[in-house]
Amino acid sequence: MSSIAIIGAGQAGMQLADSLRRGGFEGSVILYGDEGSLPYQRPPLSKQFLLGDLEASRLNFRPIAHYEKLAVTLRLDCAVTQVDLQTRTLAMANGEQAAFDRLAFTTGARVRKLALPGAEDPRVCYLRGITDAQAIRERLATARRVVIIGGGFIGLEVAAVARTLGKEVTVLEAQTRLMPRVVAPVVSAYFEAVHNQRGVRFLLGESLTALAPTSSALGLTTASATYLEADLVVVGIGVHPNLELAAAAGLPCEGGIVVNEFACTRDPTVVAAGDCTWQRNILFERPHRLESVQNAVDQAKVAAASLLEKPVAYSQVPWFWSDQYDVKLQMVGISTGFEAAIVRGNPETGAFSVFYYLGERVLAVDSINRPAEHMAARRLLASGGLLAKELAADPAADLKTIIEKN
Repeated sequence: MSSIAIIGAGQAGMQLADSLRRGGFEGSVILYGDEGSLPYQRPPLSKQFLLGDLEASRLNFRPIAHYEKLAVTLRLDCAVTQVDLQTRTLAMANGEQAAFDRLAFTTGARVRKLALPGAEDPRVCYLRGITDAQAIRERLATARRVVIIGGGFIGLEVAAVARTLGKEVTVLEAQTRLMPRVVAPVVSAYFEAVHNQRGVRFLLGESLTALAPTSSALGLTTASATYLEADLVVVGIGVHPNLELAAAAGLPCEGGIVVNEFACTRDPTVVAAGDCTWQRNILFERPHRLESVQNAVDQAKVAAASLLEKPVAYSQVPWFWSDQYDVKLQMVGISTGFEAAIVRGNPETGAFSVFYYLGERVLAVDSINRPAEHMAARRLLASGGLLAKELAADPAADLKTIIEKN
């Protein structure tokens, strides 16, 4: 009976194992994870968990009984250090070796770290896994001054939590606006105002050049010679895909592990899914890497179908979300390369959407506190993204009806 090894016990790995069993696979399924925890949700780590509204036990996707029922073998706290595609074996950090017939990489990504002297101080924290979140939560309890490096989703979500807890918060962002790579200026300005109203201080167009830990504080100096002191520094400056195992095994890697629209690597018996992949989606012209729960789930289903020799091309529209205070940002599509951004609604009311156009086609839609419009936008992009710009801009237009008719 054949065996399938899955390297990485996160969202994609868990979904892949589940999909294999649901698809009728009866062989051995082994899920390897380098953390000691059961597979768990990551999005709440920067939100409810950090705030103290959610305990670690409630982060688990499923209890241990679920994996036992599926006959999925969990190898937790078991890091895979080498993959040999010729001999079909894995080597583990503990010295063990294991054979496999087919293989899945769901290795995720790791945080980018500060390359500065002093950055190894334990008061400089990163947020990726549950251990990171627990460390930040513990330090937040006694910290008074928090400095966040990076004005992206993670940085702003942590800023929202820290301000809610009454901390002094300063955010440093190297670009001149917030979330610059993923949203239009109008959305950046809106979230800057939201945080400003709650007392967050922003230093935009500023990069950290020096870090000087002392026994009482962390001293930070920026490129403009601005000096700050902090009790806690949280760094959110992006991630690196975990592609080294695949690359060392001889598989092509670019911005991630290269897979086709069926989630297959160059070796058809080896698939990859989730944050680690450089993938093709038949809805988009260019390959890309996505960091989202939606992509991890949907691509894992595609990868499982390929392992089951029932290939289905990946054709899902990507969507994302971010919760900051009482504001919900929901995004669908990929706005890279947009030519025009059409605002629907009034940002001053706290509820509006932005439609990103390339020519006459909608590439993406950001919705702020408009969940129904977000759902309509998902249907729009799934059907091709054609919507007249005047309709997108007209707040009286019934988008749901228009999209359904199209």
